Amino acid sequence: MADHRIDGAWDLIVTPWHLDEHIPAFPIPATATQVVRPPLPTGPVPARMNLLHRAAFDAVTQAAKPLVLSGDCPTSRASVAALQRRHPDLAVLWLDAHGDFNTPAISTSGYVGGMALAMLTGRTPGLFDDTLGLQPVPDAGIVLADARDLDPAERDALTTSHVHRVPADPAAITAALDRLGPVPVYLHLDIDVIDSAELPGARFPSGPGPSLARIEECLAAACTTADVTAAYIACAWLPEHANDQTSRQTITRLTTALGADLTWHEPAGS
Repeated sequence: MADHRIDGAWDLIVTPWHLDEHIPAFPIPATATQVVRPPLPTGPVPARMNLLHRAAFDAVTQAAKPLVLSGDCPTSRASVAALQRRHPDLAVLWLDAHGDFNTPAISTSGYVGGMALAMLTGRTPGLFDDTLGLQPVPDAGIVLADARDLDPAERDALTTSHVHRVPADPAAITAALDRLGPVPVYLHLDIDVIDSAELPGARFPSGPGPSLARIEECLAAACTTADVTAAYIACAWLPEHANDQTSRQTITRLTTALGADLTWHEPAGS
């Protein structure tokens, strides 16, 4: 694939997977720098995800300013581990309808996708191998925006943590990032933070929430306020909706809010 940058700044990396399941219909923009498709042998899900995360780690390591489009949130552990090699004081801004703060000990479903932020804080030891060298991000270095849909035990875990929770509001996010000080920030967005009425086909719709326009304002405010050194959009649509026109339009609007100029391949025959 051609080696080019988005808008002279962002390196677009696509990981078309949900956990260890490849999503054949995942939308691949024309401006993608790398598409992560490692061969995964049959075996336990964690072992397969380890291989996928290693490939994603390598792609992020090679990128000057990575912008990752993925089908899930757990691959963020690869992105953060890679970024910590050059930014050991990395902070995290996490916009999500869910807390992703479950652990194997408190999760009622065992769904690994609901543990992604807990992974970054070191609360899931033994879930994966440690070959990525991920260092726990201190709770005080994490801003969690929205998180309106929480399991009871997950809510308790967040309450007793030092993770800073804010609404998905530009002013609140700006204030929280200001409190972090001049540190590099990894910005993570799960599309399900957007009001479900505007998000047909989401894997885990969470009902009424901030509009897409409000989330665009949040992203723009974050990029204006902080040193956003990398970004990640979890495109968590059901596979049959991943490449819908509305899904592509949502991705385009979100990346534009980050300052990226994303383009798509023309449909065959156009």
